[in-house]
Amino acid sequence: MNESKNYLTFALGKGRLANQTLELFEKIGITCEEMKDKNSRKLIFVNEDLKMRFFLAKGPDVPTYVEYGVADIGVVGKDTIMEEQRRAYEVLDLGFGKCRMCVCGPESAKEMLQHHEKIRVASKYPNIARDYFYNQKYQTVDIIKLNGSVELGPIVGLSDVIVDIVETGSTLRENGLAVLEEICPLSARMIVNQVSMKLQADRIRDLITRLRDANEQ
Repeated sequence: MNESKNYLTFALGKGRLANQTLELFEKIGITCEEMKDKNSRKLIFVNEDLKMRFFLAKGPDVPTYVEYGVADIGVVGKDTIMEEQRRAYEVLDLGFGKCRMCVCGPESAKEMLQHHEKIRVASKYPNIARDYFYNQKYQTVDIIKLNGSVELGPIVGLSDVIVDIVETGSTLRENGLAVLEEICPLSARMIVNQVSMKLQADRIRDLITRLRDANEQ
């Protein structure tokens, strides 16, 4: 048997998400002191007492690690889960990192959306945009993938609207754009590998229950 399977392995999205996840884990007694060393160059951190391993990954890679069983559990934003479309069980809404996925643009684009005109949509999330327009709105659109500041799309005339994450909306307002339609609410979610859910069922269910209780306190 693969020795690593004695451990429960977590892939955490780097940055604020990982920090908030570890704070929540500490509430239920799961700590990993190694991860607190900001100068550490280690890639995998281990808590031998609890038989748990943690590693940090870029958000979009987390569902991939979970699908292929390299990580039993992943913590990542709902936007990433929707965009990456990997096979994994979504088991818990952790409640932090709240924001919204929205269609945004100048007010003048509102009518084009209402009349289901063929428009150009710029987004870092082409799969989410495609699913929303094609499967929910039944509107034919041209989708343009951008990696940087998507707000530029309508401003420079590349696109009519954008599909993007909105937290406060201040960046939109500063650039003369507004939320035109809301696609869905977003927050940090916990996902589990499908095989791990069977093989480590008791451990994982216990973890989910404790995290849910800690969140409700």
